[in-house]
Amino acid sequence: MKHTLIASALALLSAHGLAADFNVRDYGARGDGTTPNTAAIQQAIDAAAKAAGTVVFPAGTYLTGAIFVKSGVTLKLDKGVTLRGSRNIDDYPMMPTRIAGIEMRWPAALVNVYKQSKAAIVGEGTIDGDGKVFWDQYWALRKEYTPRGLRWASDYDARRPRLVQVFDSTGVKVGGGLQLRRAGFWTVHVCYSEDVTVDGVSIDNNEEGHGPSTDGIDIDSSRKVLVANADIAVNDDALVLKAGRDADGLRVNRPTEDVVIRDVKVRFSKGGIVFGSETSGGFRNIEAYRLHFDEKTPVGILFKSSHTRGGWAENIRLHDITMRGTPVVMRVNMNWNPNYSNTVIPAEVKEVPEHWKVMTTPVPREKGIAHFRDVKVWNIKATGARSAFEVAAYPEAPLRGFRFENLDIEAKTGGYLRDAQDWRFSGTTLRLPADAPLELGQASSVTGLPAGSFVVRAAEKNG
Repeated sequence: MKHTLIASALALLSAHGLAADFNVRDYGARGDGTTPNTAAIQQAIDAAAKAAGTVVFPAGTYLTGAIFVKSGVTLKLDKGVTLRGSRNIDDYPMMPTRIAGIEMRWPAALVNVYKQSKAAIVGEGTIDGDGKVFWDQYWALRKEYTPRGLRWASDYDARRPRLVQVFDSTGVKVGGGLQLRRAGFWTVHVCYSEDVTVDGVSIDNNEEGHGPSTDGIDIDSSRKVLVANADIAVNDDALVLKAGRDADGLRVNRPTEDVVIRDVKVRFSKGGIVFGSETSGGFRNIEAYRLHFDEKTPVGILFKSSHTRGGWAENIRLHDITMRGTPVVMRVNMNWNPNYSNTVIPAEVKEVPEHWKVMTTPVPREKGIAHFRDVKVWNIKATGARSAFEVAAYPEAPLRGFRFENLDIEAKTGGYLRDAQDWRFSGTTLRLPADAPLELGQASSVTGLPAGSFVVRAAEKNG
């Protein structure tokens, strides 16, 4: 009777264009930190979907498995509200998705917007993945796999839930002060989606140790995405642009494009702003600015790929970035992590999983080399760096048309530029020791560097 009256009232509100609140307590949810609330929260979401309503929570900690935010629904987590993820992987149903560049079935995220439109996840509350159990399972599997030559498969076979996934959806908003904690895998994954805003999130995956693969925000073969006002501490890359991996990524052939990233502080990561290593679909029209990295981010600006990835990048604009103590200011590595990238199934494996077959599909070298060009970098202030540049590509696919303006870099060594064609610098200051200049490969074409800051030397063979 109660739910019938609620439904009648909501229908009346909807008819007058008024959004209603749907309190999860009315559907049986309990914020005591121990009661499983997956079904109750989902019932509240499903009811809200009929009236474009808002799902609200009284203060408390709500234990839950995967939940799915529907079109027109706002999931609102006020301060004092925590969604805590279940430690049981069975509470995250297996679903078609893309994971680390490969389309395959994988556990749902803790909070999902899956094939929906005009949905939101907002508020000053917390989404806590309680992910350590999944981190430990990953390390155990990797310890078993690596001696068998299966390092490349461990990331795909250790099933771990992402924290927030936006998949094949449009008009989605995430933020408003959200605290995102202890993701089992990637924290925010925006995949195959359009018109998505992630504005006002704090990400911290460092509690209870260093969780593997806990990227901050991954934008994956999506377009018209804004990321703004984020504070990030993770144990993998912080701000990541991805577009598919190897043969499967080349098959999908979907770029990441029309993306703006601004006003982000990265406190801890493996890379600040990162392109790749999943580059197959390409990148276009990406702008990132007002970013800050410190000594706990090993590389500030990172492009990484492999000779099997393929893909391209054009019209990339990175500017107004400060780095204090960041060891490497800019790195381009087109032969990144061969142990992860080179996929060979050991002869003793008789029953081969389908995703292993996909991952080991050969890619001809002419299709597997990524082509990056038309990258503009300006207004960079870096102090206390170990190395200014660490750049290497392939002779048959040099990095073309990079432009640098107003760089002020203090570093212990200039590092190296190899396979760099038509690179132009202006207004650049490199504060380097006299005996540690920037080394230019003989095949590189670079102009505008300060006199005495570089030396031309034979480049080592790459890839």
